Amino acid sequence: MPVQKFAPMTKDFPTFDCDAHVTEPPWIWEQAKDWLTKDELDALKTTMWYDAETKQLIVNGHAGAGLGSQRIGGTPGIVNVLTSAGPGLKHNIQRTFNVRNLNPKTAVTKEQADYLDHKGSYEPKARLRDMDIQGIDQVMIIPTDIDTYPWLQNAVGAKAICKAYNEWAYEYCQADPERLYFAALLPMQDPAFATQELYRVAAKGCRVALVRPIDAMGNYPIQPKYESLWRAMEETGVVYGMHPFPALGTLKPPGYTEQYSGAELISRTIYTSGLPHFFLTNVQNFQAEAALWVTMVLMSGFFERHPQLRAAVFEASSTWLSFLLDECDKAYKLYRNERQMPPLKRLPSETFFTHCVTGFEGDEAPPSRLPEFYQDILAWSSDVYHHDGDDAWRAIETMRKCELSDSYQTKFLGTNARELYHIAPPKKFIRERVTEIERPEWWPTDEEVKRSLDPEAAIVRRYGEGARVNGHAREGARP
Repeated sequence: MPVQKFAPMTKDFPTFDCDAHVTEPPWIWEQAKDWLTKDELDALKTTMWYDAETKQLIVNGHAGAGLGSQRIGGTPGIVNVLTSAGPGLKHNIQRTFNVRNLNPKTAVTKEQADYLDHKGSYEPKARLRDMDIQGIDQVMIIPTDIDTYPWLQNAVGAKAICKAYNEWAYEYCQADPERLYFAALLPMQDPAFATQELYRVAAKGCRVALVRPIDAMGNYPIQPKYESLWRAMEETGVVYGMHPFPALGTLKPPGYTEQYSGAELISRTIYTSGLPHFFLTNVQNFQAEAALWVTMVLMSGFFERHPQLRAAVFEASSTWLSFLLDECDKAYKLYRNERQMPPLKRLPSETFFTHCVTGFEGDEAPPSRLPEFYQDILAWSSDVYHHDGDDAWRAIETMRKCELSDSYQTKFLGTNARELYHIAPPKKFIRERVTEIERPEWWPTDEEVKRSLDPEAAIVRRYGEGARVNGHAREGARP
C-alpha cells in the first residue's frame, strides 16, 4: 500500500483556523421542518430548496443554482474543488488527478472520487480527524454558497435558510465545542430579520456573523437601515465577518442586471478576453470586494459611530492591506478640508488597527516579512476544504523560511483570532506533525506528480494532433 510521507515538524502552541469551510449538505433541508415555523418552511420551499429527487438546488425558481455544495460522495471524472483540500491533498496532488481526468481511460472512478470527497466538509467527526493531521486545533467554519444567499428575493425565505443553516452548523459544532465554532448567516434582505437572527445565534454562543460585501439588490452592508444590526453586534460582541467571494451574477433579479460588484466586473473582463479558466479571477476578485469594503468603512466613519464593533476581513489575503491603509491615510490628510462628512477622530489606519483583523493563508510570505505592521491584526485561515486550502504545517513552514520568531507565529496562527472571538485555547493541542498517511493503490507516484506539473500535461488537443497525456507523447486526443 502506498504511503504519503511528510517532513517531521513540531509546534508548541495551539492554532486557530479563522476561516475554513463546510459544504451545505442535503440534510439541512431534510431537517428544516424541525427548526422552522410553518410560514418559514413554506417560504424556504419557494426561495432556496434542495430537491432530493433531481438532486438540484432550486433558487428563486431557477433549478441547478448554487455551487454544488450538496453534491456529496464524489462524481466520476471530477475532483470536487469544494471538498478536495483534505490532509495531504496538496495542490500538486490535486493537479495530478485533474490531469488524469483529461483522459477517459485514466479519469477518477466513482470510488476514487468518493475517497477524494472529504467527509469532514459536512460531517464533524471526520473533520476532527482531519484537523488532527492538519495541525488545526480550533476552527471557525463558514458556509460555501456565499454567492447565493445575498440574491434570495423572498426575505422570509432568506430568514428561513439562514436559520436552518445556523441550526445545522450549531449542531455540527457540538461534536467538540472546544474545537469547533460556527460563523452565522444573516438574512440581510431585511434589517429586522437580520437583527433578530443575530440575537438568536448570539444566545447559542456564536462569535461571528457573516456579511457579503456587495450591493446585492441595493443592500450594501454599511447602509443606515442596518443600524439596529450594528448596535446588536456591539451589544452582543458578535464579530462582523466580512467574507468576499467570486461574483457569478447568475441570480440577479430583473432590475439589477446592470449592477455589478468589483469581483463580477473582474470576472466579466476575464471571460470577454477569452481566457478559459474561471480560477484566474481569484487573483483579484476576493481582494476587490474586501478592499472596497475596508475603504468605505474607514473613510465613512463607520467604526466611530460604532466604537464597540469588531470586524474580521476573511479570505482576501492580506498583502494588499498595508498599501490600502497608507493610501486611505494619505487621501484623508490631503482632502480633509474638503470633506463633506464629519471629520474623522483618528487616521483610517489607526481605526483598522483598533477594530479589525485580517485573514491570511499559509502560502503568503509578505506578512511574515512585516511582522511589526501585522502583529495585532493578522489571523491565519486554511480555507480547507476548498481546493486552495492547506494545513497549519504549510503556514509554519512559510513563516520559518522567513525566519519569523516563534512569538509572532503564535500570535498569527492562534492568539489574535482567539482574542478577537473571546475564545479560550484548548486544554490539549497538537504538537507533532503526522508524517505518514496510508493511501490506496491508485494513489499517484512521485514520478506521476512530477510529470503532471509539466504545463503541457494539461493540454488537450484535437484528435490527430500530437498530444501528451500524463506527460507521455500520444497520437490523437479526444475532441
